[in-house]
Amino acid sequence: MNRRLPSLNALRAFEAAGRLGRMTLAAEELNVTHSAISRQIRHLEEMLGVPLFDGPRNALRLTEAGTMLLSGLSTGFDQLDLSVRAVADSQEGVLDVSCPGTFTMRWLIPRLYRFQAAYPDIEVRLTASHRPVDFARDAFDVALRVGSPPWPEGAQVVPLFAEQTGPVLAPVFAAEKAADLASLPVLHTRTRPRAWEDWVARSGVAIKTGTRVDYEHFYFMLEAAGAALGVCVAPWPYVCDDIRLGRLAAPLGFLDSGQHYVALRRARRHRKSSLFCAWLRQEAIDFTVRSSPPPGVALQTQP
Repeated sequence: MNRRLPSLNALRAFEAAGRLGRMTLAAEELNVTHSAISRQIRHLEEMLGVPLFDGPRNALRLTEAGTMLLSGLSTGFDQLDLSVRAVADSQEGVLDVSCPGTFTMRWLIPRLYRFQAAYPDIEVRLTASHRPVDFARDAFDVALRVGSPPWPEGAQVVPLFAEQTGPVLAPVFAAEKAADLASLPVLHTRTRPRAWEDWVARSGVAIKTGTRVDYEHFYFMLEAAGAALGVCVAPWPYVCDDIRLGRLAAPLGFLDSGQHYVALRRARRHRKSSLFCAWLRQEAIDFTVRSSPPPGVALQTQP
């Protein structure tokens, strides 16, 4: 395709002026003079044969043609930025990380200050998601997920730790309800609706429980458990701090769920993601060594 495009400098000058609303601000952003911005825009208008701005100098307004051009250019420059960052291999700039929301709040964010202290030039940008990873579709650099193989094709897998889950509830209920949860509502989350059934199947413990209550997010369910609204099954990384501080209790301990926490990264070598995944791996090792969950206990099963 033979592309007949104006100069990139002229397009950049117009896009910055149109987006910021003033040529002076565009000049500051692009580190050039006001007259250079004005000259580039005038050259662009001459080449296109249409005015892009109208109104007095101190109150410029985009024309209809200018509005249309700005929309396409802003999208195009955003795509250019993504393309350049996708192949750039530097130890500074933005690192996009996708992670389930509650795991982000309960495990990753409380530790992230250590990575920022070690690598202040890397800006970790977090996005909450638990959907399947597709690096051909998604723009992020690293994805933290919990699950089991097979992992997405073309992704490098960095193992973090095995998952253990167990019933948790408010401490006020823990002593008297350890073996009989019949009067307590069982709390569920839509992101993992079979958590309770899976734990029962693995533990071999048949426990009579109360009514079922569903919550849209894992975080809501955990808050409800802490507020004495019922009992739920939760992963150890989500509740370890609450149990240590006495906000939640786990009278039945924790059992392996059969799933694992991993970091998935693009197969291409990338310094920022390599550094982040190496840090994650060490944090996971330290977490496993220093914060072991109480083992599941054998209870007398009920008919």
